Amino acid sequence: MSFVDYEVNGQVGIITIDRPKALNALNSQVLDDLSAVLDGVDVNTVRCLIVTGAGDRSFVAGADIGEMSTLTKEEGKAFGKKGNDLFRRIETFPIPVIAAVNGFALGGGNELAMSCDFRIASENAVFGQPEAGLGITPGFGGTQRLARLVGPGYAKQMIYTARNIKADEALRIGLVNQVVSAEELMPTALKLAQTIAANAPIAVRACKKAVNEGLEKEMDEAVTVEEGLFGSCFESEDQKEGMANFLRKKDDPKKVKHVAFKNA
Repeated sequence: MSFVDYEVNGQVGIITIDRPKALNALNSQVLDDLSAVLDGVDVNTVRCLIVTGAGDRSFVAGADIGEMSTLTKEEGKAFGKKGNDLFRRIETFPIPVIAAVNGFALGGGNELAMSCDFRIASENAVFGQPEAGLGITPGFGGTQRLARLVGPGYAKQMIYTARNIKADEALRIGLVNQVVSAEELMPTALKLAQTIAANAPIAVRACKKAVNEGLEKEMDEAVTVEEGLFGSCFESEDQKEGMANFLRKKDDPKKVKHVAFKNA
């Protein structure tokens, strides 16, 4: 039985973690199902992904404590690697990934959301890394991505205290990009995804790669990465038509036309 659903809406793929009775908690099967869904995404036609949770209570309430409670040290390390490998794959996926956070995003849920390019939250969303209260550390990248997103001070406070925060505080510290009503969450995320999908796919992919790789390097190396990706966009049909359309608009606004960028 699959715990992850996938549907395509135009050029946007929507991934839904569907284990509502467990508040969409991540066990090994969910991680495997999510990986299998990523395997099946056709990045030649789909230009942006949205990840959300089934129901209106929870995005992902965390990793499955029932499964984790009996793990040995080596099994715990292996489970952490399984989650980290998957979330790193999401983080570096060729196309952008938006988290639509509809409720609890705790532990592994917050870590999943942080592996996405950015996060849109409903007003009832709750974020946290409660692991210290369970006798463990965050294991799916929480200690690393949270500090990078909100700064080490806020990250350490959240992690050490195991305290949850509401959507408005998550917005204030930069953990999420936008907070909307529960009813507007998916329409807002879909509109953003469609806006991204309307831009040149080669350029969007290059932008994601430039940001991700640049953050891991010193500035002198980072701008070199950008230069290479910038250059790689030239001579593509998207670049030629996009710039030609801009020049047409500058020369005579009546000549401007909608640019339907080709698939990557």
